[in-house]
Amino acid sequence: MAVTPATFRQHFPEFASVVSYPDPQVQFWIDVAGKLLPADRWADLIDDGTELFTAHHLAIGKRDQDAAAIGGTPGAINGPQTSKAVDKVSASYDTGAVTYEGAGFWNATMYGIGFWRLARMIGAGGIQL
Repeated sequence: MAVTPATFRQHFPEFASVVSYPDPQVQFWIDVAGKLLPADRWADLIDDGTELFTAHHLAIGKRDQDAAAIGGTPGAINGPQTSKAVDKVSASYDTGAVTYEGAGFWNATMYGIGFWRLARMIGAGGIQL
C-alpha cells in the first residue's frame, strides 16, 4: 500500500481536519518521506515510517501556524518544557523518560519518537546484497 493523504488520515484521525492539515501539505511530507526513506531498507515498514515521518512534520508545522496566529515567530526552536510555575503552583515533567538520547528534533513529538524508534531498528544490522 502506498501512503496517500486519505490513508494517512485513516491511521491518524487526529489529522482529519483538511483546514488545519490541507491535503497538499500532507502530500508534501509524504513525498519528502518517499525521497528520504529507502524502501528497500524499510521493507514492510515503509508505510509506517512514512506516516510517522509525516505526522511528526505536520505536528511541528501546526505549532508554527499556531505561534504565527498569535503574533509569535514560526519556526522558533523550543525544547521540551520541563517545568512551569504560575503564582504558587508549579509543575515539572521528566521528559527523559519518554525521549531518546541523540534523537534531537525527533524528540519534539510522540510521532517523531515513534519514527526514531523504527528508524533505529531499520538501520541496525547489515544488508545482504
